[in-house]
Amino acid sequence: MSGVESGLSEEMINLTRGPSGLGFNIVGGTDQPYLPNDSGIYVSRIKENGAAAVDGRLQEGDKILAINGKDLKDLQHQEAVDFFRNAGNDVSLKVQHRLQPQNGPVGHRGDGEPGGIPLAAILVPGLALAVAAVWLFLRYRQRM
Repeated sequence: MSGVESGLSEEMINLTRGPSGLGFNIVGGTDQPYLPNDSGIYVSRIKENGAAAVDGRLQEGDKILAINGKDLKDLQHQEAVDFFRNAGNDVSLKVQHRLQPQNGPVGHRGDGEPGGIPLAAILVPGLALAVAAVWLFLRYRQRM
């Protein structure tokens, strides 16, 4: 199954180490998996103004598959950290991104977006009906 078929995309990202290193933190490894049944190495944090943030392609949650052509599969966390520290100034990362929906179907809402009928669409007609009912009740009561 290709990366695209499984909802994932892969990209090569070249970064030049800056004053704060590569500008991101990692989690994962065989000794401390980030996801159940997955001992891969993941980006946990992008440091503001670091090399990764300036480049803009690496995102939190991305899985790093390889660094300078070296596969990161089946490594303990500290081994992965050492790979990054000893990678040199120009670093090539093979990264697996999670795909974000671009132009989903009409009515699709992303995370954090409200769904359903807007509250005003319910309250305004409801309030109008309530006012009309009170007005009719008072008018009917006056005739009695």
